[in-house]
Amino acid sequence: MSKPPLTVIARAKAKEEKVRHVKEVLQDLVGPTRKEPGCVSYVLYQSTDDVCSFVFVETWSDQAALDKHLQTPHLKAFVAQADDLLAKPLDVTLWHEIA
Repeated sequence: MSKPPLTVIARAKAKEEKVRHVKEVLQDLVGPTRKEPGCVSYVLYQSTDDVCSFVFVETWSDQAALDKHLQTPHLKAFVAQADDLLAKPLDVTLWHEIA
């Protein structure tokens, strides 16, 4: 029996003065990530209540696909500048669908 897909919820809180730049940087991750093997879904949202708050809802075929994503140049480039752009560290949690 195969394992169910892995869902990732990744929350980012931009510094107020950097919100426009953060939005652009995060949007730039979408295209290349959706082309990665094992990427089932990769959707970026911005809060309607707090324009500084963003969330990615991602679905990966398995942990190995997610691990490869974490090593891609486009994601590493974002992580390298995250301290300068974000008000707090990324909040990343992993989920498995149960119903």
